[in-house]
Amino acid sequence: MTPRCAVLDDYQGVALSLADWSPLGGTVEVRTLREPFRSEDEVVAAIGDCEIVVAMRERTPFPASLLTRLPRLRLLITSGMRNAAIDLAAAARHGITVCGTASNTEPPVELTWALILGLARNVATESTAMQAGGPWQSTLGADLHGRTLGLLGLGKIGSRVARIGLAFGMDVVAWSRNLTAERAAEVGVRAAATKEELLEAADYVSVHLVLGDRTRGLLGADELRRMRPTSYLVNTSRAAIVDQEALLRALRENWIAGAGLDVFDQEPLPAGHPFRTLPNVLALPHLGYVTRRNYEGYFQQAVEDITAFLAGSPVRQLN
Repeated sequence: MTPRCAVLDDYQGVALSLADWSPLGGTVEVRTLREPFRSEDEVVAAIGDCEIVVAMRERTPFPASLLTRLPRLRLLITSGMRNAAIDLAAAARHGITVCGTASNTEPPVELTWALILGLARNVATESTAMQAGGPWQSTLGADLHGRTLGLLGLGKIGSRVARIGLAFGMDVVAWSRNLTAERAAEVGVRAAATKEELLEAADYVSVHLVLGDRTRGLLGADELRRMRPTSYLVNTSRAAIVDQEALLRALRENWIAGAGLDVFDQEPLPAGHPFRTLPNVLALPHLGYVTRRNYEGYFQQAVEDITAFLAGSPVRQLN
């Protein structure tokens, strides 16, 4: 029987056009699914007959409870080489090979700056007014030059964000639990002694940390209150690093000037969620990695992963 492959969460309907799937020929039956799943039951109903699944980042979680219900699954591919939504230990117990793909770091860096600039210059407000025939110039922009950019995390993405901040003439300071002054100096920025010091000093705070036990809820009510009423928070990393209820309160009560958000604790974000309507929020639907170059790489390498697995020599394994 020809093995079946499901490509999940292809929201834009581009998976089959951005890669050459012909090497699979008639050896694999490929189908794409565009709508997000609302439950594990929906996942099982949609892909329970598949031996191969291509997942897009963490859009569809694969916990142990779901993997147990997919007895036919033999190869699970994720875009990127890290996916906290896949239970790798459970996959191994069920004999499921998990493979990944490369992922470029430039797109989330660029989107971070789109959010920072959009907040600083009130881009959404002014553009909406222009389209609606509203007032000509209704806001005063905030400056970047001479202001302080605080980075929580100075890894591959954070360090690139830092260099752009320096090019704008900003004072850039960074903090993470393991960050040293020497590492910060390599990037040309200062290391804050504490998280609190960074939050109190920064005009713009941008999150670039991996979600884990030590970073979950890293910014709660106490931390957000340390930020200035004129400062902005940007999160293109993971929603759970910031306490979402505390952030909503901070925005409603104007503890901070605003937030640029690309990640949420529930995705897609429900239609009536306040993050969609708060006037001091610039929200995007998790676009950080969503670029043509990234997608071309994801899907082409997914084809390579499938081909290698069928040949008995899987590549880019996560488990």
